[in-house]
Amino acid sequence: MPIQHFAPPVNIKAPPLSFATRAGDLLFISGIPGFDDKGALPDGFEAQFGFVVRNIQRVLDEAGITFRDLVKINVLLTRASDVAAMNALYASAFGPAPYPARTTCVVQALPDPKMLIEIEGVASFAAQ
Repeated sequence: MPIQHFAPPVNIKAPPLSFATRAGDLLFISGIPGFDDKGALPDGFEAQFGFVVRNIQRVLDEAGITFRDLVKINVLLTRASDVAAMNALYASAFGPAPYPARTTCVVQALPDPKMLIEIEGVASFAAQ
């Protein structure tokens, strides 16, 4: 099977990358920030988290799979104070259990100073 690339939504000004790439039975989802439908970053952690989830959902829908097919998630936060809120929001968005494997890192910065969160992941088509 050839490698399949999924482009960013048209309203999102993205760097030179695919939002996701399928290789065999795996879908690799690029780090997705909390841009809204117009490509703007809303103020506030909860709003950005919600748009991250919607943007990941868009990629999964385009690929024909669901959140239940996610096997590994990496969460990048710019503020350690958002970890508790992220855990609560994450449980709601990615649940119910069992959840994908996950790593959470607090980083000094993301590409845009207004970015508070970015999530990347890997999903599997094997259960299809």
